[in-house]
Amino acid sequence: MIRAQKFTICFMVSVIQMVSLISLGANGSYYNYPDERDALFQLRDSLNSTVDLHSNWTGVPCNGDLSNWSGIACSNWHVVRISLNGIQLTGSLPPKFLQNITFLSKLNLRHNSIFGSLPNFTNLEYLKYIFLSGNRFSGSIPSELINLPILAKLELQENTLSGKIPPFNQSTLTVFNVSNNLLQGLIPKTTILQRFPMSSFDHNSQLCGIPSMQLCPFSPFTLPPSPSPSPSPSPSPSSSPLQGSHKVVNSWIIILIAVAAAAVLTVVLITIFCYRKRRLNRQEIEEESSGIIERLEDKRQIFGSKRGPERRIKLEFIDRERQVFNLDDILRASAEQLGMGNLGYTYKATLDIGSVVTVKRLADINGLSNKEFGKQMRLLGKTRHENLVEIISFYDSKDEKFVVYEHVNHGSLFQLLHGNRMRSTPLKWSTRLLIVRGVAEGLNFLHQSLPCQKVPHANLKSCNILINLHHQNYHPKLSDYGFLPLFPARKSYEMLATGRAPEFTRGKKLSHKTDVYCFGIVLLEVITGRLAVTSSSGSDEISESDNLPEWVREVVNDDWSTDILDRELLETEEAQHEMFMLTEIALHCTACQPEKRPKMNEVLRRIEEIMEESSKLRE
Repeated sequence: MIRAQKFTICFMVSVIQMVSLISLGANGSYYNYPDERDALFQLRDSLNSTVDLHSNWTGVPCNGDLSNWSGIACSNWHVVRISLNGIQLTGSLPPKFLQNITFLSKLNLRHNSIFGSLPNFTNLEYLKYIFLSGNRFSGSIPSELINLPILAKLELQENTLSGKIPPFNQSTLTVFNVSNNLLQGLIPKTTILQRFPMSSFDHNSQLCGIPSMQLCPFSPFTLPPSPSPSPSPSPSPSSSPLQGSHKVVNSWIIILIAVAAAAVLTVVLITIFCYRKRRLNRQEIEEESSGIIERLEDKRQIFGSKRGPERRIKLEFIDRERQVFNLDDILRASAEQLGMGNLGYTYKATLDIGSVVTVKRLADINGLSNKEFGKQMRLLGKTRHENLVEIISFYDSKDEKFVVYEHVNHGSLFQLLHGNRMRSTPLKWSTRLLIVRGVAEGLNFLHQSLPCQKVPHANLKSCNILINLHHQNYHPKLSDYGFLPLFPARKSYEMLATGRAPEFTRGKKLSHKTDVYCFGIVLLEVITGRLAVTSSSGSDEISESDNLPEWVREVVNDDWSTDILDRELLETEEAQHEMFMLTEIALHCTACQPEKRPKMNEVLRRIEEIMEESSKLRE
C-alpha cells in the first residue's frame, strides 16, 4: 500500500513538472535554443518593414517542425530558413546575428532596401542558398563565404558592393551572380568561377579577366628590367671604333622610340579629348534636368539611342489627345521612390503642371527589341478597365525602357493586409470582399480582351493590386500586367508570379489557368491574413511561396476549422460563412492540375453570388 502511494506521488510530481515545462514553452519562457530566438529578435529590431515583424515575431520561433513566424521555417526545433524577400525591409543587418543560427540552410532577403555591410558567415556549415540581390549592401564580399562547404547558390547582384571577388571554388556552387555592383580587380581564375558566364559579372566597370570583358590594365611601354651592369674589360684600340658606332646607333634607337611614344601618347590624348567633348555635347540637353533622371544609375543611358535627336527625347502616348507633358517634364519632375520589385524601380513623379504620375523603370529587358516592346505596350495601353492601372505613355531605347502609369493613391492590398497589423484598424471583411470582386473583374476583363496572350496578367500578387481610395471606398486596380511576352522563359520564374504555379515548376504549358492559380493565392491571403510566403518546413526552396494552399487544405481537412481564418475577421457567423465559401473557391483555383481550375468568368460569377446572398442576409 505504501509503495503504491509512493508510486502515485512520484507519478503526479512528474506530470506536474511536464505540464510546467509545456506551459513555459508555450509562452516562450522556456525554449531549447534561446540563442536562435535572440538572434532573430536582434534582426527584427534592426529593420523596418511593411510587415510588422514586432507583432508577429513573438514567443518562440519553432514548435518542432512548424513556425508561426512570418518568413521562418523550422526543422526539429531549429531555424533552417529565413525568407523575407520583397517586403520593403530597411535598415542594416546586425553583423553577427547569423552566428547563433547554426542550422540555417537558406537566407533570402531579395528585393528590399537593406544597406550597410553583409553579415558574418562563419561556422554556417549547412548554409546552401544565399539570396541578397536587389538591396543597397555596400562594402566587400565577406571572404568567409569561400569556406561554406555546401554553398550552391549565391546571388549578390544589384547592390553597391566594392572590393575584390574572393576565390570561390566550391564544387557545389551552381548559381553565382555579382553583376551590377562596384567590384574591382581581377576575377579569380578558379575552376568554378571560370564556368560562369559574363552576365554573372557584368556591369562592374572595374572588373577584368573574363572573356568579352575589359582587359586588365597594363602599360604598353613597360620594358623588362635591364640586368645590372657588370664591369667590362678595357677596350682595345682595335675594338674602339666598332663599339663607338654601336653607341651612336643605340642613341638613335632610343631617340626614335621616345619620339614614337610621344606621338602615340599625343594621338591618344587628342582622341580622348574629342570623345569627351562629343559626349558633353550630347549631354547638354539634360544638364538642367533633375528628379527621376537623377535616380537612374547612368543619366547618359536615356539619351544613348542613335536614332536622331527627335526620337531620343520623345515619349509615345497611347492616346495622343491626352499628351499634356513630354519627356523633359518627366525628367524635371520631383521624384519619390515608391519601391523596387522584380520588374524594376517605381517612382511617383509630380510634374510642373501639377499632375502626378507613376513611372516604372524596367530592368533586365534591355535586350528586347524596341519593336516588340512598343507593340506590347500599345496593346496593353488600349486594354482599359476601371480595375486596371492605365498606361499613359512609354519610352524605349536600346539601353532604357520605362512606362508611365496613372498614379494610384493608397498603396497596395499587400500593405493593407500585412502592414502594421497590430497597430492599425484591420481591413473589414466587407471591404475585403469588395476588393476581391474588383480584382476578379479586372482579371476577367484581361482574359476576355487578350485571348491570344498565353497568360494575360502573369504577375498577379497582392503587392501588384493597387488601391485607390475615393470617398472612403477602396477601389482595386491591377498593375504590372502583360509583361510575360517580354521575358525569356527561363527568366519569368524569378521575375513574375507565374513561377508560383505548379505547371511552371514542372515544365508544363502555361495558360489563362496560371492566372487563376495566382488569383487563388490572393484569395487565401485575404482570407487567412497570412503572407503568400509561409513558414512550412519543406525541403525544396523553390516551392516556399506555393505552400499556403497546402497549409489551408491540411487545416481544413473536411471539418472547415476557423483556424484558417484571419482572427481579425471573426466578427459574425455570417462573415465566417462567406469566408468559407470564398475559401472553397480559392482551393478550386489553386488545384495542382490546371484543367481542374475554373475559368475566370466562372470565378467572378461565384463571387458575385456570395455577395448577393450576403446583401440579402443583411437586409
